[in-house]
Amino acid sequence: MLRLGQLIGLKPEMYDSYKKYHAAIWPEIAEKISEVNIRNYSIFHRDGLLFSYFEYIGDDFDKDMEKMAEDPKTLEWWDIMKPMQSPLDNRKPGEWWSDMEEVFHQD
Repeated sequence: MLRLGQLIGLKPEMYDSYKKYHAAIWPEIAEKISEVNIRNYSIFHRDGLLFSYFEYIGDDFDKDMEKMAEDPKTLEWWDIMKPMQSPLDNRKPGEWWSDMEEVFHQD
């Protein structure tokens, strides 16, 4: 299993809308997340930053993420979410959410 943490900014004026969308996530989005082997997925907010955590249980992360990125309903969801978000200035090329390094874990 792969544990991933990611960080992105959230435009302050979009907080209520972002929270409302995620309180009633579209069923197709929830299904796709499960289909691409993501489990235990959470998003946290503090001071204009979003932190996501999830566990990947599949065998080919890149392939599963491509599958998600090709899904029309996911693309529609992202078209709504992306304008609400503010990627970090120091993100790596190609990143939207910035990947974080795991420095400690305890089961």
